[in-house]
Amino acid sequence: MRKILVVVDMQKDFVDGALGSKEAVAIVPAVVKKIKSYNIKDVFVTRDTHQSDYMETQEGKNLPIVHCVEGTDGWQLDSRVEEVVEGATFINKPTFGSTVLADTIKTISEKENIEIELIGLCTDICVVSNALLLKASMPEVPISVDPKCCAGVTPEKHEAALETMRSCQIFVRS
Repeated sequence: MRKILVVVDMQKDFVDGALGSKEAVAIVPAVVKKIKSYNIKDVFVTRDTHQSDYMETQEGKNLPIVHCVEGTDGWQLDSRVEEVVEGATFINKPTFGSTVLADTIKTISEKENIEIELIGLCTDICVVSNALLLKASMPEVPISVDPKCCAGVTPEKHEAALETMRSCQIFVRS
């Protein structure tokens, strides 16, 4: 069975930038170790990608903190993550979940048996959104999340997102 790793939004703005947290900083070594445990051709890296008009978007009006504007320093991956993802598949996404990611992985699942693991930031926004999109697209594919390689906006929201994923038959395991 082919094992696919989805690395969600390990970008500077989410680690130690505009929306960073000590919990996000703390997971970086575990994320790097996890990525190294996979064949790089089976690693998919998402990047939250906004444009200069971010504040005029629905997201910007509800989260009025400019972040991950394409081409800026905060949009770049954390340097430690960047070092280990050469050769991975990159998907820029303009919102929380990526239908492009789900469609791309679904195409693989139609040709071979796969399982999917998700890690990254933020557990309660982009990780859970992508996990649920993947589950909706491929209900019979085993999907898991490693809580030690994720961080939420707050520790409480991280735990709530993990519980939501458990409820939707996404395995939470280290």
